Amino acid sequence: MRTIRWMLTERRTFMFLLSLTVGWIILAIVGPLFAPHDPLAANFTKVLQPSSPEFPLGTDQLGRCVLSRLLYGARTSLLLTFMMIGIVFTLGVVIGAIAGFARGVTDTIMMRLCDTLMAFPGLIFAIAVVGMLGPGLFNTVVALSVVWWAKYARMARSLVISLQQKEFVTTAAFSGARKIQIISRTILPNMLSPLIVMAMMDVGGMMLSISGLSFLGLGAQPPDPEWGAMLNEGRRYLQTAPWLLIYPGLAIFSTVIIFNLLGDSLRDVLDPKKTTV
Repeated sequence: MRTIRWMLTERRTFMFLLSLTVGWIILAIVGPLFAPHDPLAANFTKVLQPSSPEFPLGTDQLGRCVLSRLLYGARTSLLLTFMMIGIVFTLGVVIGAIAGFARGVTDTIMMRLCDTLMAFPGLIFAIAVVGMLGPGLFNTVVALSVVWWAKYARMARSLVISLQQKEFVTTAAFSGARKIQIISRTILPNMLSPLIVMAMMDVGGMMLSISGLSFLGLGAQPPDPEWGAMLNEGRRYLQTAPWLLIYPGLAIFSTVIIFNLLGDSLRDVLDPKKTTV
């Protein structure tokens, strides 16, 4: 009875957070279609106007519609975040699985590379990489991907080594299955759950990193709408036009909170130990 009650409560929370996440993703995809104005069109006769029927969230220092820029910026911020998640997840899982299965010299070289990358503060290392490659959204994704994949590789390696000792993997090996078949059909499906949870909980951190680099002027470049870049542009008008900081800040804050809570809830739902409490 207790287990059933826990599952209903936990899954209800997870479904609620998942619906909010899907809502954000849908907003990022179709939101620009409902933008009331061109996000790049400057209108110097309507500079720094507060909320009004024509401009629901006001205008910025160039007379551009803040709501329109937020809607377009959602697509940019979320698209970059999920693109980075896909890159680091794939790269980390492949390298970690190879290292865990091959062991020996291959494992040592790959893990020392991971240790080297993880020894540096992530954002500082990303700033250095962007500084060498030059500012821009593509270079931002490349720089952050270089930093983030190492933790996925280490996790994947640990899972592979742990799963190799399981009976079902040993049985597959004795039955004559090739190594690639053991990895793809036996080990990989059983190691995805903790990696997916890690990826979901990293969405918020990755978005903050992308927004942080854009805030520093290393990510999105004017006039492209992006939430971190909008914060950078609006910081000079904190006292005269605080909405230039409030609305992008709320967008980043709400998105990060939702994805962090979703990752935590997903971890609880996928944890078999909690269903037996």
